Amino acid sequence: MTDPYAASAPFIDPLIAGFWREAGPSLTAALARLAPGGGPVVDLGAGSGRGTRIAAAALPAARIVAVEPSAAMRTALLARLMDDPALAERVTVVADEALGFAFPEETRAVLALNMLGHLAPDDRRALWALVADRLAPDGLVLVNNPPPTSAEAVPRTAGPTVRVGDHAYRGWSEAEPAGRQSLVWHMTYETLDAERVVSRVTVDYGWWVVGEAELRAEWASVGLAVRSVEAGGVHVLGRAAES
Repeated sequence: MTDPYAASAPFIDPLIAGFWREAGPSLTAALARLAPGGGPVVDLGAGSGRGTRIAAAALPAARIVAVEPSAAMRTALLARLMDDPALAERVTVVADEALGFAFPEETRAVLALNMLGHLAPDDRRALWALVADRLAPDGLVLVNNPPPTSAEAVPRTAGPTVRVGDHAYRGWSEAEPAGRQSLVWHMTYETLDAERVVSRVTVDYGWWVVGEAELRAEWASVGLAVRSVEAGGVHVLGRAAES
């Protein structure tokens, strides 16, 4: 299978750092409320490990499984782990997709951040059923659903410009409908030295969209309910009987 991040991986961490700055404190607070002990935390679509590191800090004794299908993103993830021996001791990296992963019994928490659009509707619903089946009684699911949430055109939009040393990194995104429930994103990433573009990467990839009401109905169908919506649009879910 083609790795959608093979060319764009170097740009992902710098250009989505703002999401983690916004969402990080509330993710930490939600996870820190979990009772001690229990099963592992599963970070689906772990990418370069930003969510993994947040979970590890919030739950300093927890085992964590970081599931990431992209070899390019796993390279960044493993590099981050090797810079922290204590983290490397308790994080297992699994090269798999969300539906291919064998969820442990009594999973303590599931992170599914910035990854839902990679799942077709049937696969997304199958994932909720898997999660609900393996989630500990007091476990949590942390998930977001970035816009757009319907198949509509997105005009070319500039992302942030982030400086690292003497270089700056910037990106643009635009999307066009590819069906009733899907888009194709057209991404452009540039590296600049002063105002001179020294490299440019373009990437196209498909993305499935889903509305808030439909998502909540899917969660309810497997016994999950929204407990809160935190910064960055992160939904904190638990078992309906516990909400």
